[in-house]
Amino acid sequence: MSTPSLRWPRLGLGCASLGTPELSDADAERVIVAAIARGVRFFDVAPLYGGGLAEERLGRALAALPRERYVLCTKVGVTRPYGQPPTPPGATRRRQFDVWDYSAAATRASVETSLERLRTDRLDVVHLHDAENHLDRCLDAYAELVRLRDAGVVGAIGIGSNVVAPVQHLIDRARFDAFLLAGRYTLLDASGRALIEAAHARGIAVVAGGVFNSGVLAAWPQPAPTYGYEPADGRIVERAAKIAAIGARHDVPIAALALQFVLANAAITTVLIGARTVAEFDANVAATECRIPRACWSELADAGVIPADTPGLHRHLLDCA
Repeated sequence: MSTPSLRWPRLGLGCASLGTPELSDADAERVIVAAIARGVRFFDVAPLYGGGLAEERLGRALAALPRERYVLCTKVGVTRPYGQPPTPPGATRRRQFDVWDYSAAATRASVETSLERLRTDRLDVVHLHDAENHLDRCLDAYAELVRLRDAGVVGAIGIGSNVVAPVQHLIDRARFDAFLLAGRYTLLDASGRALIEAAHARGIAVVAGGVFNSGVLAAWPQPAPTYGYEPADGRIVERAAKIAAIGARHDVPIAALALQFVLANAAITTVLIGARTVAEFDANVAATECRIPRACWSELADAGVIPADTPGLHRHLLDCA
């Protein structure tokens, strides 16, 4: 089912934070250039991120890289006003001014705008973005993406979501090539595991994002940890502290545990790492390379932090001794 000619690198750069309006163009583009220099060749972006800022910045930074040497993924279906953060001045709630539109016309217009911003003539992957409350209407967007795929403008067609059930619903209704599931296969939330395994068995490429659950697993301790873009509750804080304490006993940072837990699952095709600065990017890459002792993973399993049948636990994780 997945597009056979498309390369799916193990690591990709998630560009959501690079659409932050407070971040300068130059600083955002430095992160992308650093990623290219470290060999990253998969870039995930969306019109939603900064209302187009992230796509523009990514397009400029990729301009010097031959098009055939990287995989470019964007999305359709939801956006926000240009240059705005998720909660702009005047808003009373997060994402108050976002606009969802999965019509064929809006989908075609979104793809055309993304092509212009990204300075390219084709998109390797296009996801239906945050379609969980628009499951019937988003199939109009899917049909338009099929037409654009037939025209050679779009490659793989996927779904981008933070929620498991809508992804399952959609892959049962249409022939999707891939999906991006954020925050649902992590040390704190493995609710996406069954979906990921079933999709892999069907030949659907799985991209994992949100491995830090929006911040709580990125570092420890933190003065105000966030989980799911909200302040982390006591249960989450307690569990994150337990993970961090076990890691600390083995001189392993929590970020390394979080990233390598996801990377160990062979059913996941690509894992996204994101950063607002070059220093953050370098730290995330270092976390993927950190040597984690077998005893550390064993202690996490013994403590019930990760299940004993965690994918990769015996094949990969415990081979890190």
